[in-house]
Formats: sequence, C-alpha cells, structure tokens
Amino acid sequence: MKYFNSADLNNLEKRYRAHLINSCTGYKSANLIATRSDDGVENVAVFSSVTHLGSNPPLLSFILRPTTVPRNTYDNLKNTGYFTVNHIHADIVSEAHHTSAKYDGTISEFNQTQLKSEYKNEFYAPFVQKAPVQIGCKYIRDYYIEENKCLLIIGAIEQLHCEAQLLHDDGFIQLDRAQTVAVNGLDGYALPKLQERLAYAKPKN
Repeated sequence: MKYFNSADLNNLEKRYRAHLINSCTGYKSANLIATRSDDGVENVAVFSSVTHLGSNPPLLSFILRPTTVPRNTYDNLKNTGYFTVNHIHADIVSEAHHTSAKYDGTISEFNQTQLKSEYKNEFYAPFVQKAPVQIGCKYIRDYYIEENKCLLIIGAIEQLHCEAQLLHDDGFIQLDRAQTVAVNGLDGYALPKLQERLAYAKPKN
C-alpha cells in the first residue's frame, strides 16, 4: 500500500496533491447549483460538496471556495436569497462538468451548454430541466472557515421535486434508478449501484 505522511503531502506537486486529497475521502455527491442574479442572469455550476445537515428542519449545506475571486453562485444567492440543487445523471455529465469553467457573471452557463433551465411554483431560482431530483433552497447563512478561507453555505429546503419512480413508500429515494452519478476526486464521475438496504442497527446482545 502506498504511504504518504504529512511532509510528503505538503511537498507533492500542486495538481497531484489536489487529485489525491479530493479522491481519498470517497465518492461525493454530484449536483448542479443554479441561481439567478438580481438582473435576471441565470447561473449554474457543478458542486461535489452538497450534504444534508438534518431533516427537522430540512437543511443542507455545501462548501464554496474562497471568494478572493468572483463567485457568481455566492453573489447571486446572497443577493436574492435563493438557489437550487439539481442531481446530475449519466446523460448530462459532460455538459454539467463544463459549468466549472469560469464565465463572467453576465454570461449564463445555460447558454454555453445543452442544459436547460425551468421554473416551478414561482420559485425565484431556476431548476435544471430533467434533473431527477430538484431541491429549491432558501439561503440561511454562511460560515467562514479560517483554515482554508472557504465558506460553508447553509440552505433551508423549501421545495423538493423527485421523479415518482425513485421514491419508496418509506420516503427513501433510490438514486440508481435515475442513473444519478457521483464524483470521484476532481474530474471523475461514477455510477453507484444500490447494493442493499439494512435495518436500523442496534447493539448486539
């Protein structure tokens, strides 16, 4: 087994270290976060850091990289208070990945890709059309992470749209039925397969 200590990690070539550290924690969620500016310009960008914070109340979070450079997603959700989280499926991986390109805030990534926006129930931010799971969120707050100058963004789930075929009677969403992808590292995309569901674990007698 290959071994790296802290000195090794600190001395690695920058891109190699980024690939290594981004891969070593395992698969990550693959989502498109969509926003709309005060001027009506739509923005959509791929994120691999979305995670739920709890179900009561329904909250989620994601990590935003340092705002030392313009971050259209952050500017829009701060100014308008709304954003959406949209699952990426196998058919749109290439288009979704392209949204990581750095476009000026006046340019919509929807116009630079084959991705299409749609609006539902008068929600301010756009959803990504044909995403199997779409989540409309209200911005709550952000926390500055001093160690690396990133931001932890907190959102309250106000709308949840899910393809009916994915939803079990107990509320479980079976993502592999929609070919929802996961991110492996910085630029790898994988198709996870549900192996089994297990009962709530209790201490052994």
